[in-house]
Amino acid sequence: MFTGIVQGQGQIKSIFEGQNQRRFTIALPEAMSHKVDIGASIAINGTCLTVTAQNGNLFNFDVIGQTLTLTNLGLLTQDDWVNVERSLKYGDEIGGHIISGHVSTAITISRIEHLDDNTTIWFDLPSIHKKHILPQGFIGLNGCSLTVGAVTDSEFCVCLIPETLRVTGFGKACVGNQVNMEIDHQTQTIVATVERVLAQHTLN
Repeated sequence: MFTGIVQGQGQIKSIFEGQNQRRFTIALPEAMSHKVDIGASIAINGTCLTVTAQNGNLFNFDVIGQTLTLTNLGLLTQDDWVNVERSLKYGDEIGGHIISGHVSTAITISRIEHLDDNTTIWFDLPSIHKKHILPQGFIGLNGCSLTVGAVTDSEFCVCLIPETLRVTGFGKACVGNQVNMEIDHQTQTIVATVERVLAQHTLN
């Protein structure tokens, strides 16, 4: 489990192409590289991955084909930067919201509005997830716990402060970029429960 508070950025040093999988070697920030066991979970762009090997601050992650297709990890190339968060420990401060690292889908940045003190990023809204994305609701984007600002029929936006732009990859985001999205699980559960109850009432 994660909090959605990105701790830094890692850089992809190499990619090994296997059979329906890839092995990423990623250099993590020095401050995040200590006391990491093989088998530990680390969120890379919001995707929960398992550490398979370590050499100093270089970490290996094996990613299967399904994950490469569902997330933006399949689009990454050597030297790209990724958002990184180590898994939540008991007693840690939860500054964001609980994120599982199980990405729902990858979405596209549709437009970016730069203001003096913040930046608003708009995303294409997948029709299947319109019922899950609500104004002022939580959402995970590339591993960042963010609050939805506004929602239209085809888009939604988040507003980012300069600190978020500095710490995460959103500071270099461009229109057309693919971003991993994780729906808030409480919202998803509530919507599914309401739909099930309404369906039962309709049948009765």
